[in-house]
Amino acid sequence: MASESGALIDARRAPRFPYPVLVVVVIALVACGLLLPLDGAFPWWLLALLGVGFIAWNVSVREPMSYDSALIPVVAALCFIGILTVSRLDLALGVRQGAFMLVGLAIVIAGQRFFLQYRRLEKVTYSWVLLSLLLFVLLALFGTEVNGARLWFRFGSFTVQPVEAIKLFMVFFMAAYLSRYGAALAVLPARAVGKTLRLLWPLLLVWGMAIASLGLQRDFGMAGLFLGIFLAMLYAASKRLDLVIVSALIFVFGAWLLAQSFPYVGARISVWLDPWSDPLGRGYQAEQSYFSMAAGGLFGTGYHLGHPGFIPEAATDYPFAAIAEEFGLVGGLAVVALYGALVIRGLRIAFFAADTFSSLLAVGFAATLGIQVAIIVGGVVGLFPLTGITLPFISYGGSSIVANLIMLNLLWLFSRGEQAQNSADANPLSPPEPIGGLPQTG
Repeated sequence: MASESGALIDARRAPRFPYPVLVVVVIALVACGLLLPLDGAFPWWLLALLGVGFIAWNVSVREPMSYDSALIPVVAALCFIGILTVSRLDLALGVRQGAFMLVGLAIVIAGQRFFLQYRRLEKVTYSWVLLSLLLFVLLALFGTEVNGARLWFRFGSFTVQPVEAIKLFMVFFMAAYLSRYGAALAVLPARAVGKTLRLLWPLLLVWGMAIASLGLQRDFGMAGLFLGIFLAMLYAASKRLDLVIVSALIFVFGAWLLAQSFPYVGARISVWLDPWSDPLGRGYQAEQSYFSMAAGGLFGTGYHLGHPGFIPEAATDYPFAAIAEEFGLVGGLAVVALYGALVIRGLRIAFFAADTFSSLLAVGFAATLGIQVAIIVGGVVGLFPLTGITLPFISYGGSSIVANLIMLNLLWLFSRGEQAQNSADANPLSPPEPIGGLPQTG
């Protein structure tokens, strides 16, 4: 009986080929082959390398089936949707988008040995802050200004947006800090204001400086994203809603002060509230987006049968409107569902993570992805003022693609704790392992 049980355990732990990502890659390559002009305008070899890259990513660790089997296939699906969307708007940008994805996959695969040692970063706290501040200073001195914001470094014909890296640095900082002090915050009563402030002031100072820097650079979308990440991770670590509410009110007051100090903020809000007040000027982009989505209806006009090119900067700011026009409401909701699957899997990974640091990182990355999607999709459909945040894996932008692939790779690596816990639950002969992730109540 013992030998049969041992054989069963060995069979369960034996590495198997990750077929879900293979199925998604094959379907995506067939779709691209049917829809893209693979006659030299879009290099077929680039698509083939991307397919190989996603499969190599899934087998870049030992026992790949011990990790979450859904994350990489969903990311691959979103990336290929991004190539189809951007190529539809500008074929040259679509080719560059595929090249950026290939660079991101190469970094993930080649650096997997380093990424697997991410727990060592728990001892690194304020170095992330110093590195982020250095990047902000370099941007102020040497950055390239676009539409009033100095957020890019230019190297010849290429631009790099370091804010995409800074958002990851800030998640690492919060995870390292809260894994050390989160439990103390959780047990402090609400009336212990002095002790709470002594624990919170480094977080408030660092995130206040980051958000103020972004506000001064007119990047209010990224500032809102940073605020959302801060609140999500603070609540995950402390389970204290009072801290979240007070912190949100402080930052809202700061945002109001910035809005009063800079007229362009009020102008953007007025365009959001009534784009028809300036139909051929500041409201033109939003109006064309609404027309585009209205033309798509429920099932869309069909790929290459719509006119999303009428939307200015559609490849970067309005790819969701382009999808909604040619694939309809159904296609748009399908894309949102893919993002929802990533966020849900990320939160599940956080709950079953092997340690508190990994758990908080998973919460931060899931919040980063979910809030980004909510801000940009909400801006496109008119729920919020539109910001310059990219739609992950779909909007054109090399820095965003590389940063998001690294973020999802780390989230995938955290899932080893979830799979180990599930295996222990399924095997009555093995002792249960304690969950070292988020604090549990009840």
